[in-house]
Amino acid sequence: MEIPVIDFNELDGEKRSKTMALLHQACEKWGFFQIENHGIDKELMDKVKQLVNQHYEENMKKRFYDSEIPKSVENTGNTTNIDWESTFFIWHRPNSNIHEITSLSEDLCKTMDGYIDQLINLAEKLSELMSENLGLEKGYIREAFTGSKGPSVGTKVAKYPQCHNPELVRGLREHTDAGGIILLLQDDKVPGLEFFKDGQWVEIPPSKNNTIFINTGDQLEVLTNGMYKSALHRVMTDKNGSRLSIATFYNPAGDAIISPATKLLYPNHFRFQDYLNFYAQTKFGDKGTRFVSIKKMTNGH
Repeated sequence: MEIPVIDFNELDGEKRSKTMALLHQACEKWGFFQIENHGIDKELMDKVKQLVNQHYEENMKKRFYDSEIPKSVENTGNTTNIDWESTFFIWHRPNSNIHEITSLSEDLCKTMDGYIDQLINLAEKLSELMSENLGLEKGYIREAFTGSKGPSVGTKVAKYPQCHNPELVRGLREHTDAGGIILLLQDDKVPGLEFFKDGQWVEIPPSKNNTIFINTGDQLEVLTNGMYKSALHRVMTDKNGSRLSIATFYNPAGDAIISPATKLLYPNHFRFQDYLNFYAQTKFGDKGTRFVSIKKMTNGH
């Protein structure tokens, strides 16, 4: 099963319409895809990964293996409520807490901030493309996420440590993401991420050439009235290596009121006989146009 790849270089030329259609299909049928030529500085991405890996080795690795998680897996095999991961979370917008995380080096803080500035631009560009594909105003998703202080942006930095008994425990149990658009910078060697599609788990290969992996969250599914899906996913453990995951969440503000875009709602609260009368006149026309007309009729137009 080949994962959709969206090439942002093809958005400005004659392949734009084809690329936009591929993006729409990826959001509608998959809920996850990869972006090539996204415009983020790849040297900066490499440095983020290098510094996070260094931070893990110096500050997190020993603490993880000394924790109750490995002991529980080895001693009892009871892993139903356990995730084999070592993580920390950074808030970026509306307010940053990166300098409050005392163990982070100044170099990591500065590099992460530079990466996130570029990544937010990508997230907002992507939200505009999604809005366009949905027939909404260009800034619709961004505005819907804004609330009183603007969209909320945070990053879960995770290492999924090497595990000698991968059959006993998940790196991260099956779930969908609560938020909006998730932008993942992941390991280029160690696998583990899997998404559920069409009744089977799809293995997501490690990201080569610093492609950005995208998945859509629950709030985007609500906002699009179910057109775009939040996909179930999980992380498997690996006995041969530790996997890096830097997942940035472009989410609604905490006080943003989320509801389906009115334009994407089906018509409702109409009498069936009224629908039949209009259907008799438009039976051989486009169904979508008929729904729009019925919606206008029920709204008093």
